[in-house]
Amino acid sequence: MKNFLLKYKSLDGGSSFGLMIFRLAMGGMMLTHGIPKLLNFSENMQSFRNPIGLGPEISYLGAVFGEVVCAVAIILGLYTRLASIGLGFVMFVAGFIVHADDPFSRQEKSLLFLTACILLFFTGPGKYSLDSKVLR
Repeated sequence: MKNFLLKYKSLDGGSSFGLMIFRLAMGGMMLTHGIPKLLNFSENMQSFRNPIGLGPEISYLGAVFGEVVCAVAIILGLYTRLASIGLGFVMFVAGFIVHADDPFSRQEKSLLFLTACILLFFTGPGKYSLDSKVLR
């Protein structure tokens, strides 16, 4: 095993594979928050918080868009940097505005997702993505 680790120099292949695993896990976990919002869209839209003053309907639509559409785009590696901005904005609002007065344990999850979005924005999706195949 030690020889394998010492001889393994393919940074691009290894880091791209790691980014693919990261995208799949991060996007999949985000969907666990977004899918219930999407399925209960009409019931929850009116009672959703209005954290940035756009109204509960627009805020809910933005949260659903970020947590479903952007998460799927990140999983696929399609427009990954743009999707990470959209989802990152939702996580920024959740962490620093919605949960601003809550203890850190309530902010932590959204801040971890925000950090993941920042990472994907700067690294891109890697070579195992639709971005690398379609958007050359």
